[in-house]
Amino acid sequence: MQSAEAKFNKNSLLLALRRYSSAVCDMEQTILLPSLLRDVPSDDLWDCEAAEESCTDLYSNYLMLKAIRNTAESNLVRLDDHNAKNTALNKTLETLLDTDPEALFGFHLRGLFSVMSDLTKKTQSITEKYMDIIGVAN
Repeated sequence: MQSAEAKFNKNSLLLALRRYSSAVCDMEQTILLPSLLRDVPSDDLWDCEAAEESCTDLYSNYLMLKAIRNTAESNLVRLDDHNAKNTALNKTLETLLDTDPEALFGFHLRGLFSVMSDLTKKTQSITEKYMDIIGVAN
């Protein structure tokens, strides 16, 4: 029998989403006291200014990664936010629409893979940092 992951192509977007979701589930199951992450500075300089809230400590990052997973799994994008952002983006992306649609799709797909990979690594990093805080060896 093949594993569930073997059914997907190695580089499929669904597999990347599954890996991220699995990493967040592992993080939630490992981090029993998320409050221990408060005021613990992040080792990485993540681009948290893009998020609507500040990610100054690991606890903020923990909450952000869980929220992203919930949004990705349930597609909870508010329609009014989506329309407002699309209106602004359409003005700046009009020149890109003249390019090859297949190339544009490939560009965005590679970007999604990159984002999902980075989020998975950040989630695993928070889990490892928590294990260090409570004194458990990996």
